[in-house]
Amino acid sequence: MDPARAAEVSGVVAEKMLHYRRDESGWKTCRSGKGVTISWRPSTEFPGNLYKGEGIIYGTPEEVWKFLLPADNGLRAKWDENVKDLQVLELIKDDLLITRTITPSAAMKLISPRDFVDLVLIKKYDDGTITSNATYLDYPSCPPQSGYVRGFNHPCGCFCEPVPGEPNKTHVVSFFQTDLSGYLPQKVVNSFFPHSMAELYNNLQKAVNKLQE
Repeated sequence: MDPARAAEVSGVVAEKMLHYRRDESGWKTCRSGKGVTISWRPSTEFPGNLYKGEGIIYGTPEEVWKFLLPADNGLRAKWDENVKDLQVLELIKDDLLITRTITPSAAMKLISPRDFVDLVLIKKYDDGTITSNATYLDYPSCPPQSGYVRGFNHPCGCFCEPVPGEPNKTHVVSFFQTDLSGYLPQKVVNSFFPHSMAELYNNLQKAVNKLQE
């Protein structure tokens, strides 16, 4: 992909992510417990929902980020039940890459395996926050493949934010607005995301705990 075009697209996505992070209007809580809150509001990108997850993970932002970093043979597929494999298709710059994420079947196999091709920008802010900023990409070198339904991630990602005065804690804020494609009942989609996002926080904390042992 043309690096200038990739930088332009990813920059727009990063700005949208900042807007999602700062805009507190319209969110409705759909799941809460064990220190994790999942909320939603209608997406402005597609006929679906934008979901937000918030929770504290016990670990520094750098420690937590190791488990969220998109990388070949990275840690994500080892702890995240919703990621079967993550492949880097193209490394444009150290902080800008194209990935393919493969997800297993879910919701008692009502949701069949999916794959997603995304442009991902890794961005760090002056306050120590580390972020991923991603959106789907039409990438001719990786067309839809047999056995997987091609899904589409509209602007999404996460923020690993320092907690003031508590260096061993990280405030993780995640955003998902995913078109799973295929012929899925909306009820299945609406129940899948809050549950899977809550489990993400639970499994992320377990993974970080093992690092600290």
